Order: sequence, then structure tokens, then C-alpha cells
Amino acid sequence: MNRFMRFLLNWPWALSFFLVSAVTSAIAIAGLYLVRKKYPADVLKEHHEVAAIIFNAFGVLYAVVVAFVVFVTWNGYDDATKNLQLEASQVLDIFHSAKAFPNPTNTVIKDGLISYTNSVVNDELRRMAEGEIDIHSTGSLRDLIAVFDSMNDTALPNRELYLESLRRLNNLAEYRRLRIFAGNDTNPPMMWLVMLIGGLITVLYTYFFGVRNIRVQSIMTAALTIMISLILFLVYVLDHPFTGTGRVSAKPFSEAMELMQKEYSEPSLRK
Repeated sequence: MNRFMRFLLNWPWALSFFLVSAVTSAIAIAGLYLVRKKYPADVLKEHHEVAAIIFNAFGVLYAVVVAFVVFVTWNGYDDATKNLQLEASQVLDIFHSAKAFPNPTNTVIKDGLISYTNSVVNDELRRMAEGEIDIHSTGSLRDLIAVFDSMNDTALPNRELYLESLRRLNNLAEYRRLRIFAGNDTNPPMMWLVMLIGGLITVLYTYFFGVRNIRVQSIMTAALTIMISLILFLVYVLDHPFTGTGRVSAKPFSEAMELMQKEYSEPSLRK
């Protein structure tokens, strides 16, 4: 099941949404026809009033739960996007501050930042999409921290700049941790169980409304099924912000890498 869901995440989102809606609506309509074979419309009509009251109450409760989950999951996706942007921003800030440090410290810091950015773009984000990375899995960041730890800040011409760069390095490490935490599933299995069972009950409940024209009821059942399944799939996509075609864009890091490489090569070009 997990492999199938990851396959859907890596498909173009339009095709994934179409497949999910087609499969779920087909199953729902097949179930409707099975129920109507046993219980004709005339029998079901006798319970319309009571069924409608219960269905409305259940629908409101389910809608509240799903709306809350969508809101929380979207906020998590948005936070993952912002944290990645802030992480890339800290890289650039430290890179520009490194110009004020004496050589060879200047060069070592810049090389470390370029190495870190390259690691994030070409390795970490790919491994995060596959769930193969943890918070202690990078060497480039440790090397960069080691450079700052080995500095004698009292011998530096601008100690305040060193302290500010050290603060930004700590921020960089924090944003990286937040990025990795965001790569994990945020919705617990119990929440998924509630949403899936609630959606299933909602669709099954429509079987017991006796619309005389079964084709019309099939369309209504399919429409409700498609809406529920697409919302749940949307929650799943947002719950995996670094996986598939809907993943958070790595453009901030790519742009940071391009800018650093350009500025890094400028001195040699002038020479």
C-alpha cells in the first residue's frame, strides 16, 4: 500500500487525482448497485426522514474533522516551504559574511557552504523523499561547524561579525532540523483511520436513500465519493512535503548555489 501511494505521489498530480477519483467512484457505484438489487427504492423511501437527519448530523461532524486536518496539514506544508527558504537564506548570509574573514578561513567557509548546498540539492532532498535520512546524516554541516569552533575569535579583526555569523550558523542547523522533521508523516495513523472510516460510512450511507432513478443516485454517490477521496488524497500529498511532484520546491537552494558559484569565481576572473 505504501509503495502504491508513493507511486501516486510521483505521478503528475492531475493523473493521480484522476486515478484516485475513478477507482473510488467505480467501487462506490458498484456497491450502490449491489444494495439496490436487495433493497428496491420503495423500501428505502420509508426511512428517508430519519436517515436524512442522521446523515446531516454525521456529515457536519465529518466535515469539521476533515477541515481541521486539512488546515493543520496545509500549515505544516507551508512551514516546510518557509523553513527551506530560510535555510537557503542563512547559507547566503553566512557566505556574504565570510568575505570579511581572513584567508584561508574565508575560502574554507565558502567551500563548506557550497558543499553543504550541493549536498542538500543533490542528496538530502532526494533521500528525504524516500525516507532515508535522519537529523545526524550530514558531514558538510559538521565540517562547517568545526571550522567556526576552531576559530580564535579574539584574533579576528571583527569579533562582532564572527558572533553574528555563528548565530546564523546555529539558525541554519535549526532550519535543517525543522526541514527533516517536516519530511516525516505528521498525521498519526489514528487520524487516518478516523478519516477513512468516516469517509467510508458517509458514502455507504448514500446507498440507503431510495432515489427511483438509480442513474441519478449513482451520479450523486460518485460526486460525493470523488470529493471525499480527493480531499483525503490532498491531505496525503500535503503530509509528504518533500515527496513526489507536489513536493516543496528546491529552487531557493538552487538559486543560492548559482549565486555563490558566480561570486566565488569572480575574483579569479578579475585576476
